[in-house]
Amino acid sequence: MAKYLVTATYTIPGMAGLAKDGGTARAEVVRALIENAGGQVEAVYYAFGEVDLYVLCEVPDNLTAAALGIAVRAAGGVDARIVPLLTTEEIDAAVRLPVTYQPPAP
Repeated sequence: MAKYLVTATYTIPGMAGLAKDGGTARAEVVRALIENAGGQVEAVYYAFGEVDLYVLCEVPDNLTAAALGIAVRAAGGVDARIVPLLTTEEIDAAVRLPVTYQPPAP
């Protein structure tokens, strides 16, 4: 399974729903959403500042992650972003791949 960091910022109606339902109830909704898609949640954290919610999770693949992101954003309660996370081993393999690139001339 692939690991992802989900960041979410509540809309005004979404924040009203959070205030009504509470953080634990909303975290359980997130957990159920991800688990029903074949994934698992490692951690859910609320924050204050630019981002309201951080979720560290695993889902089967990018297609599943995209489907989750589309469903959540289309519902309108939060502006969620999904960031794929790579292991150090994956980065080691990536830097060994032959890539040819010519930067723009100054």
